[in-house]
Amino acid sequence: MRIYLDNCCFNRPFDDQRHLRIRLESEAKLRIQEAVRDGEFQLAWSYVLDFENSNNPFPDRRERIRAWRISAAVDCVESPAVKAAAGSFAQIGLRRMDALHVACAVSAGCAYFITTDDQVLEKADRIHEVKIVDPIEFIKKELS
Repeated sequence: MRIYLDNCCFNRPFDDQRHLRIRLESEAKLRIQEAVRDGEFQLAWSYVLDFENSNNPFPDRRERIRAWRISAAVDCVESPAVKAAAGSFAQIGLRRMDALHVACAVSAGCAYFITTDDQVLEKADRIHEVKIVDPIEFIKKELS
């Protein structure tokens, strides 16, 4: 099964761990990465992840996230089809970058789009091309 983690998800372990939700999502995200390393899931990467991560103001975080690129089974590149799909996702209310991430996940043939972004999660029921979940929900569905 192929999965896509967006930039919010990759950055979750760097957030303030004093908050229970953040700590639980971080643990779930780290377990998902462990499963990718163990070959249980295929990771998808994209040019959108590269772009967003390149703007990370923390060099150590940027490098640790970028290191996951080599573990990806597929790397989605910009294309007219991806841009068109992103346009349709933007029409249902996703922000431009979020729409591009989701479009890349769809283009890469992902079963799941994993995010910690509440604005994306709120629109999950309006997107049928890929299951949109937070890391905890993914763990409950696929790793329990």
